[in-house]
Amino acid sequence: MNSWDRRNLEAEISLTYKSDRHARAVADAVSPDNVKTPEGLAIKTARRGRNVLTHIKCKSNMLTFIATIDDLLEAVSIAEKSISTMKNR
Repeated sequence: MNSWDRRNLEAEISLTYKSDRHARAVADAVSPDNVKTPEGLAIKTARRGRNVLTHIKCKSNMLTFIATIDDLLEAVSIAEKSISTMKNR
């Protein structure tokens, strides 16, 4: 890997929901990512009221950074679909 492939990349993703309860459910669903991360990657998700905030730091390459964001958004989508399904029961 060339030195230019390694970067200090950061992103903050903010999602707003209709209720605190909905935001809590989504944050709880993706929070396990806060613990299990490879070296050089940090993910911290927190809920603040109706907002779910995720901060990602990546000291690896751009592909890892993009894949991490993609994985997070996929997990959020699955959580939202699950919540929607439960509400319709």
